[in-house]
Amino acid sequence: VNVVMATNNTIRRPCVKRARDLSRASDEQLMMRYRGKADAAAFEVLVHRYERELYSYLRRYLGDASLAEDVFQATFLQVHQKCQLYEKGRSFRPWLYAIATHQAIDALRKLGRHPTVSLDAHPPAGEEMAEREFVEFLQSHEPGPVAELEERERREWARQAVQELPPNLRSAILLVFFQGLKYREVAEVLGIPVGTLKSRIHAALVKLNLAWKQGQLREEG
Repeated sequence: VNVVMATNNTIRRPCVKRARDLSRASDEQLMMRYRGKADAAAFEVLVHRYERELYSYLRRYLGDASLAEDVFQATFLQVHQKCQLYEKGRSFRPWLYAIATHQAIDALRKLGRHPTVSLDAHPPAGEEMAEREFVEFLQSHEPGPVAELEERERREWARQAVQELPPNLRSAILLVFFQGLKYREVAEVLGIPVGTLKSRIHAALVKLNLAWKQGQLREEG
């Protein structure tokens, strides 16, 4: 069974029963099974496993739900086409996010646009949780100003503040705090040393704190 339809690059969803049977396998086991046996059911499980998580990241990064869906499809098309390049023992998740990030950058480049963070009025429940955890992290490091905001205002402030970060800092914040990747995984995705990633996270937090203080000054003025 073909996993990718060549006519429109849409992921086909085959053999639901077999996909369920593979649901307990690790990402790496599924990818090796697909690489070695072209097992469409294994590919199906991977697509289903990451469809919400990866789409959420792409929607935030691209700021466009329709474009995020297109890039999601393009990402798994690349996974299909590059499956023979996947190395045994390699962690699948950062490999997937690296492909997705590159596909997102390419899509924006073709459109002549820059990455933005979605400011939807009603984000999915999972994203609200991520925003809540992020502002709680900010509160623990910078008690006072952020803590004074109401919860909804905190989440809105977090979305807008992250949107205004430079792209390299924004991707680091999104991957670490909103997608929950480990530092070493994010470093692999972005192709930078862990030390550089930590520096970017620190720089992003400094900018976020500065953005808060500047916003307060404008309101007082």
